[in-house]
Amino acid sequence: MTAHILDGKAFAANLRAKVVTHVARLKADHGILPGLAVVLVGDDPASQVYVRSKGKMTVEVGMQSFEHRLPDTTSEADLLALIASLNADPAVHGILVQLPLPAHLNSDLVINTIDPAKDVDGFHISNVGLLGTGQKAMVPCTPLGCLMLLRDHHGSLSGKHAVVIGRSNIVGKPMAQLLLGDSCTVTIAHSRTADLAAMVRQADIVVAAVGRAQMVPGDWIKPGATVIDVGINRVTNDDGSTRLIGDVDFDSCRAVAGAITPVPGGVGPMTIACLLANTVTACSRANGLAEPEGLTV
Repeated sequence: MTAHILDGKAFAANLRAKVVTHVARLKADHGILPGLAVVLVGDDPASQVYVRSKGKMTVEVGMQSFEHRLPDTTSEADLLALIASLNADPAVHGILVQLPLPAHLNSDLVINTIDPAKDVDGFHISNVGLLGTGQKAMVPCTPLGCLMLLRDHHGSLSGKHAVVIGRSNIVGKPMAQLLLGDSCTVTIAHSRTADLAAMVRQADIVVAAVGRAQMVPGDWIKPGATVIDVGINRVTNDDGSTRLIGDVDFDSCRAVAGAITPVPGGVGPMTIACLLANTVTACSRANGLAEPEGLTV
């Protein structure tokens, strides 16, 4: 068996096309232009790349992009004041504070200062609680992208056994909540789970989000299972060059699975596309308009 490749890059392109359509409709029918504000504190190289990419794609889909780059010496009071001003700005419908923040800043305090309705990362404690109780929430982008890929491949997920490897607040926990919402039987596992291999072998769906390169080999995978690899690990080749690999061993897992996401080109492209989708969703909700079709759960 050779697994079907779940092409996140192609799916993300289609999702961005839907965003373009919704943005154009909001502007034409209501005179509204969704706006996304991204705040970067410090000069972390990876964060700079992410912020640049997010700003570029925001403009490409026709939305307003507001970028705030602050020095790593920025005080907590000044950062919270900026967030308060963005909360009050009617042109800003989505706010994202790029993580990680410098060590002297309290990330939880900063995230929970964002207006939950503008929290397009879905990290605010109010959105966490709403998602966990099955209510309308802003959904974290990476789990949302994973769910979209799974729904597109399977149709109904009802009754399937899903094992989520990883318990982070950013991916593992919200992923489990989304799968429960689609009537999966869900097990949350992690690096300290006893006999993890046996548990994973029971799964119809495996979501690997533990942050350890190639932790999951092919002999852990149930034949025909769907494997969603959230991991992004940079490793060094023998010649000194680097490459990205996931949390699963792609070649051995592909030989057993029914479907699998590659790294790169799988979940990664979905994350920014879902950020754009969340911004349109937030804009529509803020203006009392219908939920944009195909952009959220």
